[in-house]
Amino acid sequence: MGRLIHFEIHVDDMERAKKFYGEVFGWTFEDWSEFAGMPYFGAVTGDANEPGINGALMQRQGPPPEKGQPVNGYTCTMGVDDYDSIEAKIMDHGGQVAMPKYALPGMAWQGYYHDTEGNIIGIHQPDENAK
Repeated sequence: MGRLIHFEIHVDDMERAKKFYGEVFGWTFEDWSEFAGMPYFGAVTGDANEPGINGALMQRQGPPPEKGQPVNGYTCTMGVDDYDSIEAKIMDHGGQVAMPKYALPGMAWQGYYHDTEGNIIGIHQPDENAK
C-alpha cells in the first residue's frame, strides 16, 4: 500500500512560514538544509504516539500559486480541537480565508485558508452536532 508518510509545503519566505505554522499549529522545526541542499526544515506536527504525519517546509523552486487558481497539488488539512480559535490564529498571523467554515453535517466543521506563502490549507474540527 502507498500510505502517505511525509508532506512538503513549498514556501517563499522560510522564516515567515516557520512563524506562521509554529504559532498557529504549534509545530516545531529541524534544519535539514544540509541534507536537502537547499533551505529545508523538517516539521514536527505532534506527538509521535498520536495519529498523523510529519513533513517539511521546502524552499519554493518556482513562482507561487496565484490567488483564485484551482489547487495544483495537494491540500494539507490539520485536525483541530477548536475551529474558531485556530481560524483566529490563522487570520492574526497573516492567513486569509479561501473557503469559509462550513458544516459536514453530523461529522465536522471544515474550512480552507491561504497561508502566508499563498498555499491553501484546511482545518477540520470533528463535531457530530455540526449542521
